[in-house]
Amino acid sequence: MAIRFDRPVSNAARFSRRFAAFALVLCLAALIGHRFAGLATPYLVLVLIVSTGFGILAAVLAAAGLRSLWLMGSEGGHDALKALIFAALPLVIGGLAVERYLSMPVIYDVSTDPVSAPDWLKTPSADQIWLKRVPVTPGDREKQLEAYPELTGRRYDGAIDRVLEAVKKVARMNGIRITRAEGDSMPTRDPEDKPAGKSQADNGAIPDAAPDIVPVPTPRPYDDDVAQLIRRANGVTLQGEKRTLVLGLRFDVIIRLREEAETTFVDVRVASRYGPSDLGFSADIADDYLKALDAELLGIAAGS
Repeated sequence: MAIRFDRPVSNAARFSRRFAAFALVLCLAALIGHRFAGLATPYLVLVLIVSTGFGILAAVLAAAGLRSLWLMGSEGGHDALKALIFAALPLVIGGLAVERYLSMPVIYDVSTDPVSAPDWLKTPSADQIWLKRVPVTPGDREKQLEAYPELTGRRYDGAIDRVLEAVKKVARMNGIRITRAEGDSMPTRDPEDKPAGKSQADNGAIPDAAPDIVPVPTPRPYDDDVAQLIRRANGVTLQGEKRTLVLGLRFDVIIRLREEAETTFVDVRVASRYGPSDLGFSADIADDYLKALDAELLGIAAGS
């Protein structure tokens, strides 16, 4: 008479597969919805947190199912294996986010000029929903300097026109869409070379009174009304936006060019639109852009 052994069934392994499948579908739906269907970033973060939670639960149940298989020969090994495969994507995304959050400073705005960061041509605004944050403070700039000491501006030999062409080209290559621009790419003339007003032109008179504000060269990072006047008169500011490839996260970008003597100085500012922490992405975007700009202008880069 044949003896038949009834193998126990691991409920943990069975439920792990279901939870993992749900986590995967939830994660993919959130990513696709955010990238192509206009799902707001705060909702994306919330859904990814839930998805990661289900992924962790599935992994724990799968481990219990594999333990039961090893000790008692319970059925469910295939379900546990499928669960680990399904939960891989949510767990990887959640793990990377946690690792970056713990290892990166909790800031959302970085600038190559932390003392006098480029001003936004139009201040970015977005409904933060539950990802509330406060304005940038000097303490945030100190955190940036400590975390990203290599993030500095670039000085290039050459006229601002030549550098501006490269700046725009590299912006397109890096997926930065320029939305606003301000400034004059042509070097400013000396005030004495400018044509006089109509009344002065008629009688050839030279004004006796000196101008109220005389632009005087000021060293960086000195910042006062005169310095700001010089920068506006001898510079170009471009504002744009960039989306990351996979997650589709939005970042605002400012690129400021200033002509100083025979050189052009380029500063970059990058800020995420949502939340108090950018997980280090802003610094990555700025660094990648500056490295690409160095390569484009290879041969004329000089120390900042």
